[in-house]
Amino acid sequence: MSERAQSVVAFGGGHGLSASLGALRQLVHDLVVDDLTAVVTVADNGGSSGRLRSEFGVLPPGDLRMALAALCGDHQWGDTWARVLQHRFAGQGEIRGHTIGNLLIVGLWEQLGDPVAALDWVGRLLGTSGRVLPMALTPIDITAQVRGVDPADPDALTSVRGQVEVATTDGIITSIALEPAEPAPCPEAIDAVQVADWLVLGPGSWFTSVIPHLMVPALREAIVTSDARVVVTLNLGEQAGETPGFDAADHLAVLAEHAPDLRVHTVLADADSVRDDLEDLERIASALGAELVVADVARGDGTPRHDPVKLAAAYSRIMGAADRDEQAPSR
Repeated sequence: MSERAQSVVAFGGGHGLSASLGALRQLVHDLVVDDLTAVVTVADNGGSSGRLRSEFGVLPPGDLRMALAALCGDHQWGDTWARVLQHRFAGQGEIRGHTIGNLLIVGLWEQLGDPVAALDWVGRLLGTSGRVLPMALTPIDITAQVRGVDPADPDALTSVRGQVEVATTDGIITSIALEPAEPAPCPEAIDAVQVADWLVLGPGSWFTSVIPHLMVPALREAIVTSDARVVVTLNLGEQAGETPGFDAADHLAVLAEHAPDLRVHTVLADADSVRDDLEDLERIASALGAELVVADVARGDGTPRHDPVKLAAAYSRIMGAADRDEQAPSR
């Protein structure tokens, strides 16, 4: 356990960020973390989020909603509001497929005219254990260069646009970019990075939820120049569409390719997931100057999902070890 409370910023979107926040929320309750901020991707163009984004010209609210739900407490109030926020309407009308949380967030955006203030109000209503911020103040489209889409020329690169389209491509993603290339960053997110003790990247959809944070120039600059320690939490396996055939070492390598100036303190990997590529993973982590921590962090139910309790324990050990190293007298 850490010797002092830590300030943490976690980056990502969707289910991966929710898993990380579920773990970090426990550390807030255990007084290991005293300040927790989630910085969330805003590139979704599908489902309820895509419809609201298109109709109202707003940030896609879905990943922001999931982050808020993940930060709700383990008590009746938190459990109830998390379920309400995630409730998706059925029926056959125009509201079909929308979630209450998405509509609530967009309604507050219209009322307040300030996306950050609106998210803060939702957080107060839910009693969340941390703050949720967008990585940019304008909607973003992800574009990717993909190989293997053209059967007549398997080596040709094809441009794919849109988060859903990138996440479900039949080809192999070689690189991503953002449109616009320099979106307006969220100032509060920059401020949180600058005062953080720890920055947590991953787990999550590698090309559409994790790496995009490093493609926003102002946010990337804040991350790579921060004095905070960076933890990269690797996925438990490949993801169809985005990372077919990727092992843990491949995930780390492609992150390094997109952000060669990123200084990584710790790479956290699940023991069972890296058994076959441990040597390659150690080599890449060492090249990044990072310590590789291998631990049991999977649910163990046959699904590629992290267990929040196990993940919380791993984060706590990492923070505590770094704290003790910092306080140890030099010889």
